[in-house]
Amino acid sequence: MPTDPRGLRSDAPLFDAWLTFHEQALTPFTIPGHKQRHDLVGDVVAGDVPLYAGLDTMKLTTGVLLDAEARAAQLWGADVCRFSTGGATHANQALALAVAGDGDQVVVSRTLHRSMLLGLVLAGLTPVWVRPEVDAATGLPLGVAPATVAAALAEHPNARAVFVGDPSYVGTVGDVAGLADAAHHHGVPLIVDAAWAAHFGFHPDLPAHPMALGADAMVTSAHKTLPAWSQAAIILANTERIDASRLDAAVEATATTSPAGAILASIDASRALLARDGEALLGTAIAATRAARDHLRQVPGLTVVDGPHVDPAKLILVLSGTGADGNAIEQDLLLAGMPVESADRDVLIAIVSLADTVEGVTRLADAIAASVERHRSAPRPVVGAASYSVDPVTVMPPRQAFFSAATPVPVEDAVGRVSAELTAP
Repeated sequence: MPTDPRGLRSDAPLFDAWLTFHEQALTPFTIPGHKQRHDLVGDVVAGDVPLYAGLDTMKLTTGVLLDAEARAAQLWGADVCRFSTGGATHANQALALAVAGDGDQVVVSRTLHRSMLLGLVLAGLTPVWVRPEVDAATGLPLGVAPATVAAALAEHPNARAVFVGDPSYVGTVGDVAGLADAAHHHGVPLIVDAAWAAHFGFHPDLPAHPMALGADAMVTSAHKTLPAWSQAAIILANTERIDASRLDAAVEATATTSPAGAILASIDASRALLARDGEALLGTAIAATRAARDHLRQVPGLTVVDGPHVDPAKLILVLSGTGADGNAIEQDLLLAGMPVESADRDVLIAIVSLADTVEGVTRLADAIAASVERHRSAPRPVVGAASYSVDPVTVMPPRQAFFSAATPVPVEDAVGRVSAELTAP
């Protein structure tokens, strides 16, 4: 029987509806086709309850989704909120459709997730590319500078919106308040892909979330740093510069008509947990990450990325000074049962969430330190990813390139030609 170990249901209408469904002895004549039987394909379908004719009727008589979204909007200080079962991918693409139209220019960070770049294709938007600042010592992005956005808007006064990602995938945090000021000075909204920042703003040691810093809309993935199902995401927006009805239309146009009730309920439960216990749980995670950083600083040559402009719950390590290959370290960690979020030759990233324990994080730090020593070699220079420094040349809108005839060519023959595919993080 599904449980509610922290007693969240009284403040989580979708979660309550999910629990209630399982507490009833139903014989459903609705989708999904497994009819809640686990003797056919097993527990892989356990907990799979639809929104319609599950958590709510097909007639939407009780409005539990609307209630849950309103509670989330209040928690993040937004005018409106929409839950998504299609991840930040769906949310980003909905916002692209919501704020501009076919042929319009928008200022876009070069390092945004491919979902937003495909949103440009869907909406027919033309990007004005801006690049983040890059830390020469680590090769990692630091965020797009407000002055860079201001210059782009001054050069392209017809641009309709600014799209940035903050924090970055690697955990560095930019000046969102400054970006909001730059966008608003030119009368356009700032949209922030904050997929990795669902926890921001809910502990004094964490950065404020984008909505608190002046962003007009924010996308965040509840499943990345909160205990929600995969695919769970949230769209938050203020309506001074974003049309609420158009946003709703864009969300519905790009969403499934069979949303998974369990995913929605997990967003609601995670929101309730964050509101009630988030500060305490996050405090433990932050303290554990801080201790891991202190331990790993003792490893010669290992750079531990830290400071006021870094997510305190992300462990970011630059390996070049040790000579060790991050891919080899990742294999050691996999064998030890501790997969990490990302690893390449020079950078290793581990995510710590409010679900982690001090013991688990300590074990990870010990394993990393031992693996670095096992694979230590001659130090090498820091080499940042090309995506942080390359200025794309736009010869046609992404939508036109996407639908144009294309021919595969060897990479050495691609110079000077138009890319038919995304080259993006």
